[in-house]
Amino acid sequence: MPIQIVHGWRDLPLDRRGAAAAVGAFDGVHRGHQAVIGAAREAAQRLSAPLAVVSFEPHPRRWFQPEAAPFRLMTTAQMARALEDQGVDRLHLLPFDAGMAAMTDAAFARDVLSSGLGLRHAAVGFDFTYGKGRTGSPEALTRIGRDLDFSVSVTQRVDDRGGLKLSSSAVREALAAGDMTRAARILGRPFAIEGEVVHGDKRGRTIGVPTANVRMGDYMRPAYGVFATRTRLPDGRVIDGVANLGVRPMFETPEPLLEVWLFDFSGDLYGQVVETRLIERLRGEMTFDGLDALKVQIDADASAARAALAAHA
Repeated sequence: MPIQIVHGWRDLPLDRRGAAAAVGAFDGVHRGHQAVIGAAREAAQRLSAPLAVVSFEPHPRRWFQPEAAPFRLMTTAQMARALEDQGVDRLHLLPFDAGMAAMTDAAFARDVLSSGLGLRHAAVGFDFTYGKGRTGSPEALTRIGRDLDFSVSVTQRVDDRGGLKLSSSAVREALAAGDMTRAARILGRPFAIEGEVVHGDKRGRTIGVPTANVRMGDYMRPAYGVFATRTRLPDGRVIDGVANLGVRPMFETPEPLLEVWLFDFSGDLYGQVVETRLIERLRGEMTFDGLDALKVQIDADASAARAALAAHA
């Protein structure tokens, strides 16, 4: 069954309560998050309860730092699909608003997790904090849970066997460095950008390279440049390609765009939602003396992308 997405926490019917849930922001649903979800899964099996994830929308950082640079690693739709792949039955999306921000740690545990969601088990990471001023801790939640009749498990820090830290901040560091392989190792899959295909300046069509353009929105900006890509279309097809991510120094765009040239594809994607995985960064952004030099580089980028994708088959 597809994952059930539940918005809010007040006055829920019985069939949307009573889960064993992993609780946290879970931006990226990376391998560290997956360990916390695994602990919730064990509890769900033991208790014969649904497996859920409790997260927030918008991300708490966006609420407290509205002017912060874009930082998200996935959209809500991507999160739901990633959680469904983990066998999660239900995603509780709690609205992070003024009321949520003002809740004490005790009130959050009592009113939201216990009374509102009726959790039977809460699985959290070792660094989980909650409540006004982030005063709540895993240890405090464990104590409160005993009083409110839900159990708590705490997953300790998980690192890759090679010592790679598995965290959202580590993913962002890898993306900022353009190290897509390291980002994929932490996430457990390539970093992907999903969005609606919008109209660009159509300059690519004039040189035989039509692109599907997607705005970056609140996504973390990886190091700008050219990437080997795989794009999932609405009909489920996955098309190899090469993309420029950035502002194109030669023909500057007013906002960063992901511009994907889909190999061996023809069709109208305007207004449709596509997801593009950034498999490998091939080079940084460059300027050129003219269109002829640009076309030569595009051909070279396409050849490099095909080779990189063949190595990641």
